[in-house]
Amino acid sequence: MKYIIAWACLFGASAVGLGAYGSHGLTQYASPELVARFNLGVEYQFYHAFALLACGLAWTKAQRALLGAAVALFSFGIFAFSGTLYHYAITGVKAFGPVTPIGGSAMILAWLLFGLAILIGDRQRANG
Repeated sequence: MKYIIAWACLFGASAVGLGAYGSHGLTQYASPELVARFNLGVEYQFYHAFALLACGLAWTKAQRALLGAAVALFSFGIFAFSGTLYHYAITGVKAFGPVTPIGGSAMILAWLLFGLAILIGDRQRANG
C-alpha cells in the first residue's frame, strides 16, 4: 500500500515539474499545438496519479489481485499515453504515436478493474 502511494506521489510531483516545463520552457521552441499536446499529457498524468493514490488508500478494502492489476495498468498508461505525448511535443517525431491509444486503453481498463476490485472486495467482506 505505501509503495503505491509513494508511486502516486512521484507521478504527481513529476507532473508538476513537467507542467512547469510545458508552460515556460517548451513554449520557447514548440508550436502552440505541440504545447497543447504536452499539456494534455500532464493533465492525464495528474488524473492518474490521483487514481493511483486512491488505489493505495483502497488497498485494505479491495480485492488485491484486481487492484494490483489496476495499479500496473494505470502506471503503464501514464508512461504510454503521457510519455508518447511528451516525446512528440519535445521532438516533433510521431514514431511512438501508435502507442498513445494503447496507453489510453490501459487507463480505461485500469478504471474498470479498480471499480471491480472495490465491488468484489466489499462483497467478500460482507459474505465473509
